[in-house]
Formats: sequence, C-alpha cells, structure tokens
Amino acid sequence: MDDIKLMARAAKNRLKTNYWADCKRNIEENTSLAASKGVSEMKIKSTLTGRVKSEIKGEKHDEFYLKVKEILDNEGEVSDAIGRLTDKELYEKLSYEEKQRYSLELSSKYLAALNRYRKEKELGL
Repeated sequence: MDDIKLMARAAKNRLKTNYWADCKRNIEENTSLAASKGVSEMKIKSTLTGRVKSEIKGEKHDEFYLKVKEILDNEGEVSDAIGRLTDKELYEKLSYEEKQRYSLELSSKYLAALNRYRKEKELGL
C-alpha cells in the first residue's frame, strides 16, 4: 500500500513540476541536434525515452557502469578491465567453480556496459 502512495505522490510531483513538458522539450532538442549531426533520430528518441522510463521506475545509475565508464573515459579499452573490476575480497573467498561463474558474469556485465558506453558515445550523450 505504501508503494502505491509513493508512486502516486511521485506522479503528482511530476505533473506539478512540468516534468513531462521538460522531457518532451529535451527529446525534441536532442533529436534536432542529432539530425544536424547526421545521427539517427530514432536512436536518440529510443535512448532518451528509455532513460525517462528508468528514471520514473526509480532506477539508480548502475555503479558498475559508472566504474566501466570511468575506466573507458580515462584510459580507453584496456586488456585487464575484468581484473580491475573484480572485487578482490569477494573473489578470494570463492571456490574454484564460483570464481569461474563470477568471472563469466563479470565479463558479461562488462560487455553490456561497453556496448552501452559505445552507444552513448555514438549518439553524443
């Protein structure tokens, strides 16, 4: 019940602060900017609407993605990215099988973050 009240309060707040008008204006500005740069307007619209949806759902910025983004911004693609992103304390406590699973999951998350980073850079976001 409390969740519904919080969601209703957040929706009311968005209406009061012209959130939707700001979102629409932001999308229009970025799509016109994308058109002038020769980037697909549909890609920009889908990316920005995805951000709005995640913001409404209350999703926070992914800390893992922020770490990956920091590495890529500062040093570019490095050969030891998985090693840099590994939680050393946690890794030492795992069994052999768990270490393998952890490395595979970390690698998968890194590739997803790398694709997201490339997409954002391509779109100029």
